[in-house]
Amino acid sequence: MPPKTDNLVARHEFILRRLQETGNVAVEELCATLGASIATIRRDLEDLENRSLLRRTRGGAVPIGPLFYEPFRHDTSFQDRVSSFAEEKRRIALAAAALVSTGQTVALSGGTTTTEVVRCLKVLSDISIITNTVNVAMELSNRKDIEVIVTGGHLRGSWFTLVGPLATAAAEMLFSDIMFIGVDGIDAKKGLTCTNPAEAEVLRKLVQHAKLKVAVADHSKLGTASKYLLCPTKEIDQLITDSGVRASAIAPFEKLGISVTRA
Repeated sequence: MPPKTDNLVARHEFILRRLQETGNVAVEELCATLGASIATIRRDLEDLENRSLLRRTRGGAVPIGPLFYEPFRHDTSFQDRVSSFAEEKRRIALAAAALVSTGQTVALSGGTTTTEVVRCLKVLSDISIITNTVNVAMELSNRKDIEVIVTGGHLRGSWFTLVGPLATAAAEMLFSDIMFIGVDGIDAKKGLTCTNPAEAEVLRKLVQHAKLKVAVADHSKLGTASKYLLCPTKEIDQLITDSGVRASAIAPFEKLGISVTRA
C-alpha cells in the first residue's frame, strides 16, 4: 500500500523499492500513486540523488549503476560470475532484503548474490552491516546512516573476502539479527559449502552468532557441494532461491523444516 504523502521516509522507501522492482520510475506515476504534488516528488528524487541512491532522468529516475570494479574490467571469469543468473540473483536479493527491518544488524558473506542483497538493503537506513567482504563495504561507503563493520584479515582477491586469524578472531566477537549466506554449493545432507577453508572458518563463526540464518542461492547451487563445509544444513532457518528451481530440488530442505522461498 502506498504511504501517506506527508511521510517522507515512507515515500522514499516506496520510491526505492519501485526502482528495484521495475528499473525506473516516472514523476507523474509517483504523483498519482502517492497522491503527492510534482514539486514534492521532484524534491524527493533530488534528495535521494544527493544521497547517491538513484540517478534522476528527464521525467523520472533510474537506479544507480552497480559499483564497477576497475581491476576486473578485462577479467572474463569475474565477468562471467557476475552475469551468471543475474536476474535470478536480483529477485533473490529483493526477497532477502524484505526480511530486514530498520535497527537490525545484518551479516553477509561474500559472493555475487549477497552483493545484490546489500544493494537492495540500500532502501533502509539505521541498520548495521557486518561483513568479511571488502566490496560490500565499498557499496555502502557513502552511506552515513548505515554502520558498516568489516572483520579485517588477509584479502582473497577472487571475491574481495577477508580471511585468516584476524578475520576469525573478529567474527568471534560479532553478533547479528540475521545473516545472509552465499554459497558455492548447498546440499540437504552435505551442508553449505565453499571453495576456501579459511573463508569457511570465518563464516562458520558469523553463522553461529546470527539469530536468523538465511541461505541465498540460485537453483544451480542446490544439490551440489564444494570442498569445505561452511555449516550443516540443519543450522539454517530459511533458503531463498529462484523460481526456476524444481520442486524435487527443494523437497529435501523442506523435509528438514527449512522455510523455502522461490523468488
